[in-house]
Amino acid sequence: MLVSEILTQFETLRNGSTFTHNEKYGAVKQFGVKLGDIRAMAKKIKINHELAFELWETGYVEARLLATLIVNPKKLSAEEVSRMVHSMDFVHEADWFNSYVLKDLPNKELFREQWMDSDNKWAARSGWSLMAGRVARGYEGIDIAATLDRIEKEMPTAPSEVQWTMNTTLANIGINHPEFRQKALEIGEKLGIYRDYPVSKGCTSPFAPIWINEMVKRKESQAG
Repeated sequence: MLVSEILTQFETLRNGSTFTHNEKYGAVKQFGVKLGDIRAMAKKIKINHELAFELWETGYVEARLLATLIVNPKKLSAEEVSRMVHSMDFVHEADWFNSYVLKDLPNKELFREQWMDSDNKWAARSGWSLMAGRVARGYEGIDIAATLDRIEKEMPTAPSEVQWTMNTTLANIGINHPEFRQKALEIGEKLGIYRDYPVSKGCTSPFAPIWINEMVKRKESQAG
């Protein structure tokens, strides 16, 4: 498919509720297409590395989301990855990029170290997303105590986009590493970030102390 054909298809798939939702969360250049429709398009197109870059360059939210599903992460150069992450301007783009592209990069550890210190909020969000995944798997080579100190110091004034993945890192430390759990709980209570976050019925609050305790309880229940 050509980019022009895909954009035309996006126009026909416009959904008013989706458009309003995206606009609420900061989307500027968009059609308002449901995520399920974008996934369906990706299944038809399959992996198409060159098309993914053309779509990304349009700047449309839907085009970039589709790009994350059809790009081949293993073919991306460091320069290309950096260009993508620094050109993002919408939270859904960042989350799909982190979930479908970043986690499969062979040199992602290099990006984690670089981006956590970035002044670009989207790069920092991605860097802390990588850190959250890293500490969930283990912490060989990671100074967890220093990471917790950094979260305690920096998260209160970090951009909201970065706070989210810093908070995920905090929660993952508390959930997966009992020796640091009490410290993680104390930091979460002290900072109070997401304490009053609205949560749908049946979902777990992103407030770190609630999140940590709930997930630990589930793990213990499954183990028992």
